[in-house]
Formats: sequence, structure tokens, C-alpha cells
Amino acid sequence: MTGFSDTELTRNAFLGGRLKLWQPRDGYRAGVDPVLLAASVPARAGQTVLELGCGAGAAILCLATRVPDLVLTGVELQPAYVDLARRNAAENDAALEVIGADLSALPAEMRQRQFDHVIANPPYYRPGAHSPANDEGRRTALGEQTPLDTWIDMAARRLAPRGYLHMIQRADRLPDMLAACTGRLGSVEVLPLAPRAGRACDLLILRARKGGRAAFRLHAPVILHAGDRHQRDEDDYHTAVSAVLRQGAPMPWPETR
Repeated sequence: MTGFSDTELTRNAFLGGRLKLWQPRDGYRAGVDPVLLAASVPARAGQTVLELGCGAGAAILCLATRVPDLVLTGVELQPAYVDLARRNAAENDAALEVIGADLSALPAEMRQRQFDHVIANPPYYRPGAHSPANDEGRRTALGEQTPLDTWIDMAARRLAPRGYLHMIQRADRLPDMLAACTGRLGSVEVLPLAPRAGRACDLLILRARKGGRAAFRLHAPVILHAGDRHQRDEDDYHTAVSAVLRQGAPMPWPETR
């Protein structure tokens, strides 16, 4: 994939305008999912963060906007998105190192490093499970090429002891995620995300810890929207979710007892 020209890009505001990102007009465009993922990470200033498959940088730069002084690294397969992530980081004054590589074949130097946090928003669909997009960037972002097991294996290898993985994924991939965590990561928690009260959960955020020994926890779902249907031509997010999306607030993750 060649790089994007400015005419092929739009610049979009995230977190109420605190972060502005260049995105392809017709390629893969970040929605609320990477914002919710970033908000779920309990990172502290000075810690190290790796994003696998960082795309244009939406998730890791949202996290950097909320938590100052993180040491940030992204890995991205597609060269055009590598360039875009670097541009977005520079224009938002974020010190993000972006490495162009296949996550299943990381450079030797990367294989020697460990991180306090690894985050990932892997492709949601198994091969053949959705209609292929015409745009190469969207095809790669949405359609699984590297198995989900490999994503979690690579995350576990790059985590420092007691480090956290956070991953957002479709709810129907939960069995695959739990199987991949077995023997690699523990203290697994799952936070389902439901579009509205009484509706099935489409997405979830998985949290797991390297060396964790706590029992599995399935939390009550976060309800994203108020009401049982969309009634007005405006956002109807619940107050806590709106604070995450518009003000850069952390995700209201349930307390672990």
C-alpha cells in the first residue's frame, strides 16, 4: 500500500477535540471502539505501553491524551498506516514509536522488550465471515489474517511480569480469547458492552494479567446508549460513556473484590 495524499484524508476530533487524527477518507476509520479500549487501561505516568496493530494510532493516542508521560510503542503491518500513525503522533505532540512489522514476526530488538501494558483491537471477523471490503486497509483491519491466538500469544510474550493485556473484540470471539489466555495469562476479566438495555452484547473488553492468579470474572455489561431505541439525530450515550468519549474519562471498570 502506498502512502495517503492529503486529499485522501480527513482530520477528525476525538475526546471532545483534545485529540485530532488524520484518517483515510475511504479506508479503515476508527470509531468508538479504540476510544473505549484506551479508556479501560489503568496506566500510570512513566509506564510502558505497546499497541499491536495500531493503525493510524487512535487507541494508543487516546490513552496518551488521558495519561501523560507514558512510553508509547505501536506495531503496524501496513506501511501507509505506519506513516499516518507517526504523523498523528507528531501533530498531537505524542512521543510514539511506530514499528512497521508483522506482529507474528517482530524484529529481534522488539522481541527483547517488555511492557507494562499491551493493548489491541484485532480484526473482528474470521476469514470468510464477512463481505470483503474493496479498500485494502479496511480488509486488513476487519478481516482476520493472523489468528487471534497469535495476537494473544504475542501480547503475553511482550508483557512484563504482572503486566496487563486489554483487548476489544466481538462477543462471539470470547471462547477463542479465553482458550488463547489459558497457560499464558491469568486474572481474566471480561467487560461486555451492550448497545442498549435488554440488547445482546456485541462487543467486549478482555483484561488479563501476566502471572495473575485471580478467578475469572464476567462483569455486568456497560450499557452504551440510553433508551430502547435511537429517537433523535444526536448522541444518546449514557453519561458515564459520554464522559469517556467526549472528555477522556477512564472507563468505569467494576471493582475487583
